[in-house]
Amino acid sequence: MTLQVQTPPLKGAKALVTGIANEHSIAYGCAKAFRDLGAELAITYAGEKAKPHVEPLAQALEAPIFMPLDASRQDELDAVFARIDREWGALDILVHSIAWAPKDDLQGGLLNCSAQGFAAAMDISCHSFVRMARLAAPLMKNGGTMFTMSYHGANKVVANYNVMGPVKAALEACARYLAFELGPQGVRVHAISPGPLKTRAASGLKDFDLLLTEAAARAPLGELVDIMDVGYTCAFLATPYARRVSGETLYVDGGVHIMA
Repeated sequence: MTLQVQTPPLKGAKALVTGIANEHSIAYGCAKAFRDLGAELAITYAGEKAKPHVEPLAQALEAPIFMPLDASRQDELDAVFARIDREWGALDILVHSIAWAPKDDLQGGLLNCSAQGFAAAMDISCHSFVRMARLAAPLMKNGGTMFTMSYHGANKVVANYNVMGPVKAALEACARYLAFELGPQGVRVHAISPGPLKTRAASGLKDFDLLLTEAAARAPLGELVDIMDVGYTCAFLATPYARRVSGETLYVDGGVHIMA
């Protein structure tokens, strides 16, 4: 069978990217990579405080859809997908790059994490992906690709990652089950596990600079990854070149995760 691929390989694709906070965000790397490969973008921002940081990026990427999205609010989720349906009528790519936990619960260790904090972290960081997938799937009429962002702390204990470890483990499991449920309609689902990156979300982790230093020292490739490494990996997985790949947790970390 001959693989027929457009040039650029994502020309005409419609991609929704959530979770951009600034130009250092993993989600921004994804959006830029998709755009570089020809996709058209819908970009969201988390509230009015984030808007001034995200809007110039959306404009530079020529995103025709730019909307607020608080992942805990079903009305805002519904509004984003309703507009995509109205203006595009279809969706090919979804990026969920959203994670949050109350600071005290995040930094206090798992034993000290409150029930409320655990529930909030699970809702925003994990179940919001399921909610997005539920809305995105009917728009992926010709198949599509969904991505969510995990971390090595989902599978191995990483000091100071605390409550986010169990939450990301649940997120990876959700990605696998969604891949199973959505596979019959040609939708592929992946959890992407980048190495440590200097993002705004990561700044909430205790001693994060030490984690960065250790990762760079242990990586077989000898250096840290950047947001475009993650972005182009997702872009590849969204192309026909990866049409038979689904349900993966794919590490983009310079090989750190293979080290003892």
